[in-house]
Amino acid sequence: MINSAGQVIYVGKAIDLKKRVSSYFQKNGLGPRTQLMVSQIAGVETTVTRSEAEALLLENNLIKTLTPKYNILFRDDKSYPYVILSGNRFPRLGFYRGPLDKKHRYFGPFPSAGMVRESIQLLQKVFRIRTCEDSVFSNRTRPCLLYQIKRCSGPCVNLISEEAYSEDVRDAELFLQGKQTEVLESLTRKMQAAANSQEYEQAALFRDQIQSLRRIREKQFVDSGKALDADVVAAVAESDAGGRICVNLAMIRGGRHLGDKSFFPQNAEGYDLPEVVEAFLAQHYLNRSVPNLVIVGEKIQRDTLQELMAEQSGHKIVINANPIGDRRMWLDMATENARLSLEQMLSRQASQEDRLQALQQALDMTGLGRIECFDISHTMGEATIASCVVYDNFAMRNSEYRRYNIAGITPGDDYAAMRDVLTRRYQKVAEGEGSLPDLILIDGGRGQVNAAHEVLVELGLNDANLLGVAKGEERKPGMEQLVFPTKEKPLQLSKDHAGLHLIQQIRDEAHRFAIYGHRAKLGKSRTSSTLEQIAGIGAKRRQSLLQRFGGLKGVLTASIDELQQVDGISRALAEKIYRELH
Repeated sequence: MINSAGQVIYVGKAIDLKKRVSSYFQKNGLGPRTQLMVSQIAGVETTVTRSEAEALLLENNLIKTLTPKYNILFRDDKSYPYVILSGNRFPRLGFYRGPLDKKHRYFGPFPSAGMVRESIQLLQKVFRIRTCEDSVFSNRTRPCLLYQIKRCSGPCVNLISEEAYSEDVRDAELFLQGKQTEVLESLTRKMQAAANSQEYEQAALFRDQIQSLRRIREKQFVDSGKALDADVVAAVAESDAGGRICVNLAMIRGGRHLGDKSFFPQNAEGYDLPEVVEAFLAQHYLNRSVPNLVIVGEKIQRDTLQELMAEQSGHKIVINANPIGDRRMWLDMATENARLSLEQMLSRQASQEDRLQALQQALDMTGLGRIECFDISHTMGEATIASCVVYDNFAMRNSEYRRYNIAGITPGDDYAAMRDVLTRRYQKVAEGEGSLPDLILIDGGRGQVNAAHEVLVELGLNDANLLGVAKGEERKPGMEQLVFPTKEKPLQLSKDHAGLHLIQQIRDEAHRFAIYGHRAKLGKSRTSSTLEQIAGIGAKRRQSLLQRFGGLKGVLTASIDELQQVDGISRALAEKIYRELH
C-alpha cells in the first residue's frame, strides 16, 4: 500500500486479495492504527506468487528492504558468531562471524560475542587448545605465555604429540556438541590409565580437567542430557508500556542453553503477540541457519512458516507451540527473560527521557529527538580522525556512527579538521538530501564552535542548532561549559544536572569512537612506515614479512636467516632489514 508521496506504508499477503483489501475499508471493527493507515492509502500494488510460502518470503524481504511504517519490523542485520575449530593439522580454536567454510568446523550460533569468548576461555582452560593465528603458530621458537599459565599445550614447539592434541580437540568437539557425559567418561578412562602406569602428573592433569568440567556442568542451568538443538521464542507485552513488546530468543545447542538475545520490534503497537511472533520468525530466519526445532509460546499459523523455513534452511523444521517437560522449562525461562528485558529497557528509556527533557529545558529548546556529536583525534597532527556519533529516540545508534579520515590540512589544525568533517557531513543536506539533526554537538570550545558555525553558514544551514562542549576548570568532569555560537557567555550546568549527564554520555561516546579509529590508523601507518622506509621494501614485501612473522613485533625478533626465508628477501636485503631494525 502506497501513500500520496509514493512511499510504501504497508506490505501484506493474502490468498484472497479482494477479500483482504476490502476488509480495510469496512466502516466498523477497525482499530485506530488501521484507520490511520487506511486514511493515508493512495494506491495499491500487487505481485502474484506461486505459493503462500513464496508470498511470505517476498513479503518479508520487502519489509526489510522498504521498512514500511505500518509493518512490524525487527532490526538485526548482524550475523551471529560461532566458535570455530580450523581444519589445520593442529586445529586452532577461535571466534568467527561470517559465511561458513566446509573445511572448518563451526559450533553455534551464539546469541552474543561475549558468549563465544566465554566458551573459548573455558575450552582453553579445560582442553588447552591453541588460539594463536597461523602466522604466529608457524613461527614460534619457544612456548608463549598461554602455555606458561596452562591455557595451551604448546603444539607450536612440539610440546604435545599430534595424536594427543587430536584427542584434546575431539573432547572439545564433544563438549561443544553437548556430549559432556562422553567427555567425562573419556577423561576418567585416561586418568585411570595414567595412574595405573604411574604417570601421576598426567593423571593429575586429567583429574583437573574432570573437576573443571563438572563445575561448568553444575553452573549450566539448562542441560537436558540430550544433544538437542532448538531455538525458543517468547514474547511479552506490558499493558502500561505504550504498546512496547519484547521478543526473547533463547538458543539451545547440544542440550545446553547458550544464552538469550532480546528484540524490541518497531511499529508493533496494535498487533497481538501471535502476529509479532510470526513476524519475528519470518524476518529473523531469512538467510540464517535455523535448528530443526523452534519452540514458541503463542498459537501461530505454523504450516506456511514451517514450509518457508525448511525451504530456506534445506532441512525439516518443526515449530512446537505446546511444549512439555524440558521444552516447557526452556519456554518459561525465555518468557521470564523477555519480561525482565522489557522492564530494563523501559527503565533505561525513562531515564533517557528525563535527561533529554532536562536538557531541552536548560537549552530552552524543544523537539530534540536526534543529536549528532563530532570529535577530532590525532597524535601531534598524525593520523587525524574525525568521528560522528548519533543519539536518536532516547538511545545511541551505533549503526549510524561514522569516521572520517582527515587529510590535506596543516597537521594539528583542529579547526580545519572540524571544518572538513562538517562540510563532508552536511554538504548533501544543503543540496536537499537528508535532513539536519535537531542538535549538533561539538567536542570543543569557542574556536571549534566558531569554525563549525562558519561551515554551516557557508552551506546555508543557518537554522541549525549548534552547541560546543568545552572542558571546564582543570578538565574535570562536571565542570564542562556549553558554548553557543551566538552567545558570548557560556552556560555551566550543575554537576548533578540530568541534561549535563546526557551531554557527557554523547560526548564521551564521540571521543571513544574517534580515539579508537585514530589508534588503529596510527598503528597501521607506523607499521607501514617502519618497514617501507627501508630501501627495497615495498608494499608487497612488507605484507609478506608481516604475514610470515605475525606482525611487526615478530619481524623485530626474527634473525637474518629467518628473514631470508621469506619470499623475495635475499641475504643482502635480510641483513639490511636486520640492521635498520636493530
